[in-house]
Amino acid sequence: MKTIYSTLILFLSFNILAQTTYFPPISGSTWDTVSMSSLGWCENEWPTLRTILDQNDTKAFIVLKDGKIVIEEYFDQFTEDSVWYWASAGKTMTSFLVGLAQQDGDLEINDLTSDYLDTGWTSAPSSKENLITIKNQLSMTTGLDDGNGNVDCTDDTCLQYLADAGTRWAYHNAPYTLLTDVIEAATGTDINVYVFQKLYAATGISGSYIVSGGYNHVFFSKPRMMARFGLLIQNKGTWNGTPVLSDTNYYNEMVNTSQNLNLSYGYLWWLNGKNSFMFPQSQLVFPGPLSPHGPSDMFSALGKNGQILNVVPSQNLVMVRMGNDPGTGNALVSSTFNDTIWKYFAPIQCNSTAIEDQTNEETIEIFPNPAKDIINITRETNHPVNYSITALNGTTIKTGQTIRSINTQDLNAGSYILSLQLKKQTIIHKRFILIQ
Repeated sequence: MKTIYSTLILFLSFNILAQTTYFPPISGSTWDTVSMSSLGWCENEWPTLRTILDQNDTKAFIVLKDGKIVIEEYFDQFTEDSVWYWASAGKTMTSFLVGLAQQDGDLEINDLTSDYLDTGWTSAPSSKENLITIKNQLSMTTGLDDGNGNVDCTDDTCLQYLADAGTRWAYHNAPYTLLTDVIEAATGTDINVYVFQKLYAATGISGSYIVSGGYNHVFFSKPRMMARFGLLIQNKGTWNGTPVLSDTNYYNEMVNTSQNLNLSYGYLWWLNGKNSFMFPQSQLVFPGPLSPHGPSDMFSALGKNGQILNVVPSQNLVMVRMGNDPGTGNALVSSTFNDTIWKYFAPIQCNSTAIEDQTNEETIEIFPNPAKDIINITRETNHPVNYSITALNGTTIKTGQTIRSINTQDLNAGSYILSLQLKKQTIIHKRFILIQ
C-alpha cells in the first residue's frame, strides 16, 4: 500500500509540474509575464547583462521561464514587431521540418539524398554520392568538400567528394541548404507553405525562408516567433497539449549527439555539456563543453552575428538573442558570445546553474577581436602561461609564453585558435580573427 501511495504522489506531482508551462495564445500579442523577484531571481544583476547586450549591438533579448516572459528587451528602435534573420540558427527549424516530413511518411532520414534530388546532384562519383543520406545532411557528415570555394554553393560542380559520408564532420552550408529541396520534393509543398501549414495553426509560429546570396535559405521572423519555437522544442514538440512532432525517437535524436566525430552536434542543434566539440571551418577537436558557463543540458540554435536560441529543459527556460555582430568577427556560430551571456545571466538566477568553470582559478578573455597587431589577455593572476596559436586546419603557427599580451604582427590575416595552458593543466581555447 505504501508503494502504491508513493507512486500516486509521484504521478500527481509530475502532472502538476507538467501543467505549469504556459503557452501564449495562437494569435495576438498577449503573452503572460512573470517578474524576476517572484522567481527569487536577483534583479539587481540584470543591468550588468543588459549593458553587455546593448554594447554588443543586440536588437532583441527574451527569456521565458515556464513559458512566461521574464525578460523582454529591445534595443536601437527595434520592437517586438521587427523582423530579423535567424542565420544558421534557422538550421534548427529545418531540422524540425524534416522530422515532421518523416512523421507523415513523406521521407525517412536514412533515405538516400539522391532519392529526392536525383542522381548527379553532386560531382562525386555515383558510388560515393549514393552513400549520402538525409541523416548525413542533418548531422553535417556528407563528406563533401567544405574547403572547395564557395561553401554556400549548391551547384553540382561545387559539391565535390572529399571523404565517405559519415566519416568526416564539417560545418558545410550547401548540403544543409539542400534539405529545403528534399522537403519540398518529399512533400510536394513549397517550404514556406509547409511552415504555415504545419506550425502556424498549431503554435502561432510564422516566418519565411528567403534566398540570400543566391543559395542560402535564411529564415526570418519576429523575435517572439523564435521564442515560440524554443517553447515548442522545450516541450518536446508538443504545444499546449497538442502534439506537433509526436515522433519521440526523432526528437531525441535531434537534440542529442548525432555522430561520434563532433559530440556537441545533434541534427543541426548545438549541444552543451559534452566532453568535446568542434568549430565550423575547422577539423580540430577541443576538450570540454561548448559553453562552460551554460547549463550542461542546454541545446542551442546558433547563427552568424549572434543569432541565438537556447533551450534548457532542466530549468524550463528559453532564451533568445537577435542582433548584429557582437564583436566575434562574423563567426558562423556564436558559441563564444553565448557563453558570455551565460556568464552574466547565471548571477541573475542567484545560483550556480553553469558547468563548473574549467579553469577553477581564473577567467580568461581576449581583446580586441578581430585583432591586428596584438592580442590582449584579461586575467586575474600574473603568473606566465604557455600558449599556442593554431590555424583552423590544425597547423600550429606560433608558440610561446605570456602573461597578458601576444604580438601578432607576424601572422597573416585569417581565423585562428589561441590555446592557453593554465597552471592546473587546464587548456582554454579562444577563437580570434586577425585583420590587416
